[in-house]
Amino acid sequence: MSTPLGPDLDDIALAFRGYNTTNLGRTRELLHIPAYGEILWEELRRYGRICSEWTRRPSDLVEIVNANVEPGLDRYAESIALIVAVEVAHLRLLREVHRIDYTQAKLAFGYSLGEMTAVCCGGAFATEDLVRVPLAMAHDSADLARDAEMGVLFSRGGAISEHDVRRLCADVTRRGRGTIGLSAILSPNSYLVIGQGYTVDLFKEEMKTALPAAAHLRINEHRWPPLHTPIVRQRHIVDRAALMIDQLRPGKFPPTPPVFSLATGKRSYDEHSAREVLRQWIDHPQRLWDAVVETLNSGVSTVLHIGPEPNLIFATFARLAENVKQQASGKTFDSYRVKAMSGLANRPWLANLLPKRAVLLRAPMLRQIVLEDWLIDHAPAAGGMHRPHAAPTVVASVDASSPRPA
Repeated sequence: MSTPLGPDLDDIALAFRGYNTTNLGRTRELLHIPAYGEILWEELRRYGRICSEWTRRPSDLVEIVNANVEPGLDRYAESIALIVAVEVAHLRLLREVHRIDYTQAKLAFGYSLGEMTAVCCGGAFATEDLVRVPLAMAHDSADLARDAEMGVLFSRGGAISEHDVRRLCADVTRRGRGTIGLSAILSPNSYLVIGQGYTVDLFKEEMKTALPAAAHLRINEHRWPPLHTPIVRQRHIVDRAALMIDQLRPGKFPPTPPVFSLATGKRSYDEHSAREVLRQWIDHPQRLWDAVVETLNSGVSTVLHIGPEPNLIFATFARLAENVKQQASGKTFDSYRVKAMSGLANRPWLANLLPKRAVLLRAPMLRQIVLEDWLIDHAPAAGGMHRPHAAPTVVASVDASSPRPA
């Protein structure tokens, strides 16, 4: 049964997903629901048109969704446009069909591309303007991915020092066989690194002496655009994107809901710093763990996942919850201590007396809602509830080559 989602979002965090090898999710199902189809169609056509401005070829996102075939790396720009279009559509469906004001959420954050949508949903910039930045860099980003591998670094024992990971990346890069960089901090004992050529293999060999013995590295079989690493500097992506960011028209500051940046690990978006944070977003690693801690520390009870088939953020919270449950389920002194502290951490007035990291023990009590599932489960019946006419979205110059949904 789907978790209820009411109009009051003051204890909810919005989590926006980023690029993955699968990006369609249940969008085709949403597109063919009568109460939702028009909004999905409008956003897919809108962002497909924007995408075409940069790819110089037709980008029919409606056709991609109906075919239900994932765009490959050679169509990376279409994947960017698709993710943003669906995330924007999800928010419109909440507001225009279900009359839920997402701006009342306590917090918003996004992994990778999702941070851009989070900033725009809060009103800081127009999504149609900001999405042009990753679209303009999509060709070079995808081209760099062809010679890049992702390594998943993890430990089944204690934490791995971020400083040691960065130092080893720098040592391997200095050897002149390619660049390797830290791409994401998923938790104190798990990281993502992306490297060119054989640098990930070299990192794996060198980490035997540079990192704890319990550290392991698994090479991901897919190719990933090396955003959030120094590799993007080789195509001057940072400087080129910065020029576009400098010209963005500002919106409303501070954004509502407030946005926690994974580039800085802080709530950094204000009128004076927003552009600098976006520039850092390009080649700085994603600090997902900091967002996890902030979410639990802020008293959030539910994480609402925006976008098609959310993956990494959902899995990170689920894994943390499972780890806490396992630690509390034993019959040792440490297990009883974890169980007791977990109960304290779930009471706001007592949680304030505990160390900040103790809030991680709240993870099993945190609910997670995948919005696309919720929308499908709560779709208005045909002939029942219809989309209100308030605050319509006007889409100029929409290409009519793809028919509107019936």
